[in-house]
Amino acid sequence: MLGHSHALSGLAVGAATLPWAPVHGTVAQVAWVSAVGGFAMLPDLDQKGSTISRMWGPLTDVPSGVVNAVSRGHRWGTHDAVLGPLAFGLLAYAAAWNHWSSLLLLALAIGLALRALHVVIPGRAENTVLGNLVLSWGGAWLLLAHSPSPAWLPMAVAVGVLTHIAGDGLTKEGVPVPLVWLVRRSRLAPVHLHTGAVVERAVLVPLFVVATVAFLYANTGAHTLVDPILARLG
Repeated sequence: MLGHSHALSGLAVGAATLPWAPVHGTVAQVAWVSAVGGFAMLPDLDQKGSTISRMWGPLTDVPSGVVNAVSRGHRWGTHDAVLGPLAFGLLAYAAAWNHWSSLLLLALAIGLALRALHVVIPGRAENTVLGNLVLSWGGAWLLLAHSPSPAWLPMAVAVGVLTHIAGDGLTKEGVPVPLVWLVRRSRLAPVHLHTGAVVERAVLVPLFVVATVAFLYANTGAHTLVDPILARLG
């Protein structure tokens, strides 16, 4: 799937899972949805030199090369539905106990989401290294400063990574058969949807947008603001 499709699907899943997410209050809910949306891009950091890996220049491209080597190439280890969420989740668990590492993790999620969604948000600042750094770190700092300790970050990582894997599982390239690929490289590709196909751009992307808005309306306090407006219009 295209980058913005992954990010949008992550936002939709983040909004849909709010009733079960261990977050309380509007700010924490925004942080959860933003994090899941960004972490839905995380598995693609296994491709050194990609648009996502170059997000913060060497700060992301060098680790991307390490991830590529450890995961045995693009769309293997990080796209394993068992190992991917487990590995990224454990790293997030370790990071969640310290304020600065939590800040880094949330900034990474926001940066990934901004980078992926450049086609649907105005401006170009999120596409530049400096602009993305300022927006993502500033956003992460604001969210953490006005919400409780983000012990939920590992769960958000796992949900985002699984969302990404499910999306890539719809494409003709597929995803690795969990754990089996370590012994014999094999993939699951039941649907064979072409990346960037009309179905993705004309059906899935609008569906993800509508789902995000609908779930945010249903699962947050947004309805208390929207309902009176709709009532007056009616």
